[in-house]
Amino acid sequence: MSTRHDGRTPDQSRPLSITRGFTGAAPGSVLVKAGRTTVLCTASVATDLPPWMKGQGKGWVTAEYNMLPGSTAPRKQRDRLKVDGRTTEIQRLIGRSLRAVVDLVALGERQITVDCDVLEADGGTRTASITAGWVALVDAVKWINAQTPLATSPLIDSIAAVSVGMVDGRAVLDLDYHEDSAAEVDMNVVLTGAGRFVELQGSGEEATFGDDDLAALLALAKTGAAQSRLAQKQALGVDWPF
Repeated sequence: MSTRHDGRTPDQSRPLSITRGFTGAAPGSVLVKAGRTTVLCTASVATDLPPWMKGQGKGWVTAEYNMLPGSTAPRKQRDRLKVDGRTTEIQRLIGRSLRAVVDLVALGERQITVDCDVLEADGGTRTASITAGWVALVDAVKWINAQTPLATSPLIDSIAAVSVGMVDGRAVLDLDYHEDSAAEVDMNVVLTGAGRFVELQGSGEEATFGDDDLAALLALAKTGAAQSRLAQKQALGVDWPF
């Protein structure tokens, strides 16, 4: 099995580390590193729901995503007045992914906001945000339960996300920026711990892909999601909720 530019095999993820309790202000605070990609995910809890959610007897989970100016070169301008389209798309993806594994009725009338701030971007920032954002969400639910015990856990399953793609005609897992910028096909896959898909985002760049390519990419995604889930388990230890 031939290696990639950084020495990894096609089915090998970058080293993934998840550190809980990275800051002290939010109930959930997680620093994730996937290779050089580094994201801080915090989960905050509020009893004030969006107007359209009030009085329905259930809560809400949402997300915000941002790349800090020094996370890329050249410097990225801050989103001061208007969030750009890419940022909007990514934070909606993170929110949808987290809500897929939360029982909003069991959560009660409260909102959890998961903020994902990219400290360094080297590919896979949205997938790292989802994987670490879920760990921050677990800690936020644990904090809620300590304040006011919940009758039922709102956590239905775990969630993890990985990137896969076709680079130089072969399927590879967990693309860094070098590979992502040259990929013929790029795909982000969100999977539950039970192996069910939440979202598939895939497209060709001046290229197409067939059924066999798609099957190879999805098989790699399941391999990567299992690796990410193991990192989540190791980070949570005795607090693993399932």
